[in-house]
Amino acid sequence: MHTDSSIAKPSVESFEAIIVGGGMVGTALCALLAQAGMQVALVEAKPAPLSLENATSQLPAPRVSALTPVSQRLLTHLGAWPAMQKTRVTPYQGMQVWDAEGSGEITFSADEAGVAVLGHIVENAVTLAALNHQVVGHPNVTPFFGARLQALQRASSPPSKQASSGDWLILDDGRQLHAPLIIAADGAHSVLREMAGIEVASDDMQQEAVVTTVTCAKSHGGAARQAFIDGRPLAFLPLTVEGNDHYCSIVWSTTPEHAAELSELSQQALGETLGEAFGLRLGEVTACDKAHRFPLVQRHARHYVQPHFALVGDAAHNIHPLAGQGVNLGLMDAAVLAEEVVHAWQRGAPWGELSTLKRYERRRRFDNSAMLGLMKGFKVLFGSHDPALTLARNLGMSGMNQLVPLKRVLMRQATGERGRLPLSCR
Repeated sequence: MHTDSSIAKPSVESFEAIIVGGGMVGTALCALLAQAGMQVALVEAKPAPLSLENATSQLPAPRVSALTPVSQRLLTHLGAWPAMQKTRVTPYQGMQVWDAEGSGEITFSADEAGVAVLGHIVENAVTLAALNHQVVGHPNVTPFFGARLQALQRASSPPSKQASSGDWLILDDGRQLHAPLIIAADGAHSVLREMAGIEVASDDMQQEAVVTTVTCAKSHGGAARQAFIDGRPLAFLPLTVEGNDHYCSIVWSTTPEHAAELSELSQQALGETLGEAFGLRLGEVTACDKAHRFPLVQRHARHYVQPHFALVGDAAHNIHPLAGQGVNLGLMDAAVLAEEVVHAWQRGAPWGELSTLKRYERRRRFDNSAMLGLMKGFKVLFGSHDPALTLARNLGMSGMNQLVPLKRVLMRQATGERGRLPLSCR
């Protein structure tokens, strides 16, 4: 933690909350607090906000998320969803999962779940650009783009007469920002979390994710598909570009060695390799881009909160992309933290105090821990070559496929259709 008391203290800009990290979760949280009437600073290292025009000026970006209906409702509440719908949002009504080492297969449909859609595949850039549109120019938001942190200053007394109790940030250009609540939304490698001295439990998954965009000979038909190939999940996620439903976003979680091999392939060879690995279920595959790769490490912060300080999204937890739940968990963090903070602020209670922030941590830690554990369990189950486990998982998948009531319960839980969105955001 940086606490250089010798740093000169020029005028301090004070806010009711400061959010560090202008990704999807940080920007959504900024919008929630600002729409409630709070004065918010948004600090982001990137030099400028992403616009919808820039986000959709080319082929689909390689990084996408499977947004659940509950996340859709939150984005609708924030006013971002209509703009997203006008760009590139692909609903999916079906899901197929199978084990390439056996005959086990399970399918899900929106009809079975009793919902309109299971979710939407959306480029992260599209979601972020739509959220940026809601906060940039908002009278309650002061953005600091192109700003990097130099220090987090913890205070038992105000740094100046201009500031009330709380902490403040020192930026690399010398500016100082103060607030009763500072929120780290700066990702899995959070600099602000490290400055606060919050430890993280890490689990190296010994895998890397390979992502790219492809076109397929057959239409995706509004279905998300995932095959477990030698314990390495390969997902073809549906994308629709200007009415063309032959696009898919690829996520292949595989060994670092295999990821390196895939990243060195030509686009033609990459498409052929993906098509063969997928059993040509969507016909011949053509890669639109090279393979991009990034390591997979599950992390969970030992604590989400300190006095005047909170973690959200990947700064608090990041998860294997197997179920595409990372951003959904983060958006729920934002919704719950905003609800607790705004409720305290509206009552005139100290919204940055630990008692307020602990309520957020209690409400979110269980769900996040459960999802992290589930993803680790899936990796163990499908990564095993033990014949007994292989047989068990194939029989289990085939058996569950016949149990429509159980599948309906699982799908309604996965899609968020069990009322988990905070009341203030419905």
